[in-house]
Amino acid sequence: MAQQLKITQVRSTIGNKPKARESVRSLGLKKIHQVVTVPDNPVNRGYLKSARHLLTVEFVKDGEQA
Repeated sequence: MAQQLKITQVRSTIGNKPKARESVRSLGLKKIHQVVTVPDNPVNRGYLKSARHLLTVEFVKDGEQA
């Protein structure tokens, strides 16, 4: 069963490096406290690594409500 990641933006991207800003945008986040669910794959893990100080992450099993 594939895993999903529930990602919440908790801090603003203002004043952060462009790589972190683009990573947050690539995950589909635009506002603080916005939540998205994305597949757990190496691409999304790389985005999370570069912007980990701006986000919180929870693991969600596929099929559960996010």
